[in-house]
Amino acid sequence: MFLKTFRLGGIHPKSNKFASASTTKVLALPDLVKIPLVSHIGAPSMPIVNPGDKVKVGQLIGQANGHVSANVHSSVSGTVLKIDSILDVSGKEQSAVFIQVEGDEWDEKIDCTPDVIVACDLEIPHILNKIMNAGIVGLGGATFPTHVKLMVPPGKKAEVLLINGIECEPYLTCDHRLMLERGEQILVGISIVMKVIGVSRAIIGVEINKKDAIENLKGLVKSFKGIEIVPLKNKYPQGGEKQLIEALTDKQVPCGGLPIDVGCVVQNVATAHAVYEAVQKNKPLIERIITVTGKSVKSHGNYWVRIGVPFTFLVEQTGGVPHDTGKIVIGGPMMGRALTSLESVASKGTAGLLYVQNEETIQKQEQNCIRCSKCITDCPMGLEQFLLKSQADLMFWMEMEESRVMDCIECGCCDYSCPSNKPLLAAIRKGKQEVGALIRQRQH
Repeated sequence: MFLKTFRLGGIHPKSNKFASASTTKVLALPDLVKIPLVSHIGAPSMPIVNPGDKVKVGQLIGQANGHVSANVHSSVSGTVLKIDSILDVSGKEQSAVFIQVEGDEWDEKIDCTPDVIVACDLEIPHILNKIMNAGIVGLGGATFPTHVKLMVPPGKKAEVLLINGIECEPYLTCDHRLMLERGEQILVGISIVMKVIGVSRAIIGVEINKKDAIENLKGLVKSFKGIEIVPLKNKYPQGGEKQLIEALTDKQVPCGGLPIDVGCVVQNVATAHAVYEAVQKNKPLIERIITVTGKSVKSHGNYWVRIGVPFTFLVEQTGGVPHDTGKIVIGGPMMGRALTSLESVASKGTAGLLYVQNEETIQKQEQNCIRCSKCITDCPMGLEQFLLKSQADLMFWMEMEESRVMDCIECGCCDYSCPSNKPLLAAIRKGKQEVGALIRQRQH
């Protein structure tokens, strides 16, 4: 069978999907949660609760503050202790609401029954309002507020909705399990998004290493109009928006452009599920599936984890840290971030807790570039990483902008491919920060 994929670059790391057969379990509740007021791209939410307030599961505790921002809700019931700073996974301070857990009392508006509600007769503004109120953000990693993404800009027209069921990042299996266990809810969520953006066609892309998920969705989709399932070749980083668009539609997003420029809107399967829960069940985004895995983990698993649960508790409840762990990564090995403190908490963007063995964390000695051009060949964006690194080392920020550094999706293909162990991605990330600051300064 011929399988489509994107054309330019890409790599084939070992998938290591150890937890793919592990059905999701519900993680117990800790005594204390710290719910971040920034679990999304954009402006931090403004707290609307005070110390001593009693809250229920699903109650609004942080109000979106700006066009690109998202509401934050309590993931537990209990008493607000304080609003204070916590460290995020990168070690930066951010505000959070500390809540002492007392039972598990849910907001009365939330439908907690397992029944799947298929029909949705709501008008589009009402649907968008529900998505916005529920604090839904992109769960594929970017955490961009979903209600903003679904508002097609004037002068643009959506032609097709693309759903990302790729999960090409090694080790992670949370989307895979969701497609197996909540397939019908995902399809309802997709139908709702199709209605909002005004398209009659949706395509779900799933890599062929998830054959059981493909078959499950193909069986369910017969009851839904305009949705098709397309198996794709295994290739990293096929989950990137631009790569997925090319794989599914053969269209290429122009440099500096957005998916809507080629008539596409892209959403992750977990986001579609969250839309279903928001619109059909009045349930805000208060929990998500997190994969706990690693080569030395004895019991790999996928867990429904409430937002704000400390990683110390998650680690304790899932078997502890393996003895040969050299680093804990939040997310996958390619685009994840090394955890600076176990006191950090699960957020809306947390897809995985990966234990990396000591031997895999050793930084290999950097060698001279041998001009093999593997970094260029494997780059899915067609960039020249060796040039970008040289420009970054010399602090040539204007030249980096001309070399299209802002097109980098930080997938890590260049680091993976480099035989000389050059820290290409670290230099490019630094350059993107500096060039981004220059662009913002110019705009103001």
